[in-house]
Amino acid sequence: MSEEFKPQTETSAVVNESKRDFMKKTAGLSAAAALMSLVPPGVRSAAWAAGSDAPEKAEVKIGFIPLTDCASVAIAAEKGFDKKYGIKITPSKEASWAGVRDKLVNGELDASHVLYGLVYGLQLGVGGPQKDMAVLMNLNHNGQAITLNNQIKAKGVTDGAGLAKLVKAEPKEWTFAQTFPTGTHAMWLYYWMATYGIDPFKEVKVITVPPPQMVANMRVDKMDGYCVGEPWNARAIHDKIGFTAATTQDIWTDHPEKVLGTTAEFVQKYPNTARAMTAAILEASKYIDTMSNRSEVARIIAGKSYVNTEFDVIEDRMLGQYDNGIGKKWQDKNYMKFYGDGLVNFPYLSDGMWFLTQHKRWGLLKEHPDYLAVAKKVNQIKLYKEAASAAKVALPKSDMRSAKLIDGVVWDGKNPKAYADGFKVKA
Repeated sequence: MSEEFKPQTETSAVVNESKRDFMKKTAGLSAAAALMSLVPPGVRSAAWAAGSDAPEKAEVKIGFIPLTDCASVAIAAEKGFDKKYGIKITPSKEASWAGVRDKLVNGELDASHVLYGLVYGLQLGVGGPQKDMAVLMNLNHNGQAITLNNQIKAKGVTDGAGLAKLVKAEPKEWTFAQTFPTGTHAMWLYYWMATYGIDPFKEVKVITVPPPQMVANMRVDKMDGYCVGEPWNARAIHDKIGFTAATTQDIWTDHPEKVLGTTAEFVQKYPNTARAMTAAILEASKYIDTMSNRSEVARIIAGKSYVNTEFDVIEDRMLGQYDNGIGKKWQDKNYMKFYGDGLVNFPYLSDGMWFLTQHKRWGLLKEHPDYLAVAKKVNQIKLYKEAASAAKVALPKSDMRSAKLIDGVVWDGKNPKAYADGFKVKA
């Protein structure tokens, strides 16, 4: 295992030097700088707020969409984890992912809770103007779902295989919604449909709807189904207008989802601030993944300032207690995770590359990009490691990971071009 990816621990002792050697080594440096040079990186966080590593901005505006997985941004601010790192996080509630995109690009937001694929789309000029972007950390795994309406249930459809039979047996303009063209929900919806033989671009119509508007649009029969984050799947069941046909953890267990995203320009201009934001949200992520805290967290984010919905609509699935609305109830071990001993938060290069393979698969990218080079440019691994050290978060052994998805195909990032070209259903 390379030194770069060993789990970080605090240095057991500061190197001993004689007084003479110390004076030679630090000649011309301020006393504070000399002392800081002897402090292990994992201990420096306490000094960042006052030393040379102090955040360049005292206050940061972080956008979010009203979804359960905005919790780590909310909790970092609500519980004061931001203050520990010398910043004040001001969460900013946004109406749509397109709005988040625009405000990130023009600098109205310093950073945001944002769809992984949206960030990569901007990097390559897809789904918005080209802008060099940065992923500071992953915010969560799992916890999204595909909801179908009750009219489909009345036709005997309860899953992907049943939907495929219905679409082929009754040709019409079947309409499904996702939340942003290059985003995670679009990719989960397309992948799930294609697994069962439905071409999402030829056999059905797919529209873009902001997450908080999904339930209202389904209620007035504007769509047959949608893919979105919680609590808007649970809310459809609560309102008795739909059911859960699949969770996204069914599609890819422990899949990447939202990230803390910003522009490359922000990271270059405010590196200490970017690191402080990341460390603060890592602390919040730890707090949320302590299960005894989850009901409290659900109550906070259910409030008007955040998701603005009933507490129990959020809490059940936050606790892994699932009800699909058509008779099945289960305790899902692959519930929405925010920390997982740091494995959730590490910005794996292979995660970013996967979204590029799907953008190419569905014709959003016309040519193969240099998958690995793009991921290395976007995912701020060095900065993340510094923040993880400050927050005492372990690092994985590698910046790549592998998984077997719902169709049995393994993704490991080793040959992204062949992977993208290898699907039977594609643009």
